[in-house]
Amino acid sequence: MVGAGVFVAFGPAAAAAGSALFAGLAVAAALAYCNASSSARLAALYPQSGGTYVYGRIRLGPFWGHLAGWSFVVGKSASCAAMALTVGHYAWPRHAHAVAVAAVVALTALNIAGVERSARMARLVVAGVLAVLVAFVAVALTADGADPARAVEGVAAGPFGVLQAAGLLFFAFAGYARIATLGEEVRDPARTLPRAIFVALGTALAVYALVGLALVAVLGVDGLARSAAPVADAARAAGFPVPVVTVAAAVAALGSLLALILGVSRTSLAMARDGHLPRALAVVDEKRRVPVRAELAVGAVVAVAAATVDLRAAIGFSSFAVLGYYAIANASAWTLDPSVRARIVPGSGLVGCLLVALSLPRESVVGGIVVLAAGALAYCATRANNPAGTEP
Repeated sequence: MVGAGVFVAFGPAAAAAGSALFAGLAVAAALAYCNASSSARLAALYPQSGGTYVYGRIRLGPFWGHLAGWSFVVGKSASCAAMALTVGHYAWPRHAHAVAVAAVVALTALNIAGVERSARMARLVVAGVLAVLVAFVAVALTADGADPARAVEGVAAGPFGVLQAAGLLFFAFAGYARIATLGEEVRDPARTLPRAIFVALGTALAVYALVGLALVAVLGVDGLARSAAPVADAARAAGFPVPVVTVAAAVAALGSLLALILGVSRTSLAMARDGHLPRALAVVDEKRRVPVRAELAVGAVVAVAAATVDLRAAIGFSSFAVLGYYAIANASAWTLDPSVRARIVPGSGLVGCLLVALSLPRESVVGGIVVLAAGALAYCATRANNPAGTEP
């Protein structure tokens, strides 16, 4: 979860919410809690790889499972583009798109070669990034001219702006879905998965709140809203070593990007095997045990997006699609227990996902609806070849 989002999401969120930025963060955290709760309940009951692609299919029917998988693939492909652009904006801002494409090509090649991010490497990356962020927060909050009270200065947006900021900040919370997708690979999933999800969520929220406070203390809400690399800009203003922040942002984004390209390609592989994506993508290289075609397809889509889209547009579109994914997760959890008490959290999560998704920037909403409609049509096309009504 602590990857590209913490380094880039606060800028567009501040532009949307103004001095109500932290209200947006609170809404994003509350929504993430509902989604995490529903995901944890489902993961404990169905400890299978695939996440909501599996839950939706079992609890709601094949169409909703397909739509969840489609939302995951397109949303996380946009996330990959945003992560690659984060590397570009921090490493070489004048050539951010070129750096982003190079990062996607390099990491796709590593995945095809069978190189995966190990759990030990992930722990080292997270520990290093957290150490840099903690040091940055300490320096920024004590720097000359820094004032945390600047968080409430300026104009506060209304409810719509707060919801839009929540949707943009949700980009930084979405990583816990990957915990639930690993159900078959975890010991004692009924106990381990819920605990892992909530510990990750709580830790990330604390980090994001502190980093957000440090950013507005140094840059102010307006300065934060104008920044494409806010942590680097705030570090420069506070006297914190900018190269340290640049390296941390690049490492965090590249680590998340490596794992996410892997995850999207595997979901694509599963959907291709089920007939919901071209079956050519289901071919696995026998020697390396890698779905090379799926890897290349995902890498190509992400590279094109990284070369052509704006960072904020990528964040908005990713958030829309991922919120659709979690709406299906909450709807699936709603069916687990008919009692009113058990349905409060998934019901709140479902309504929240829909409201926040529809509050995102217009281009993100329109593009997201078009892509989800394409996914629905793709499902109808695959079902037409399966008149018996069973899974392809």
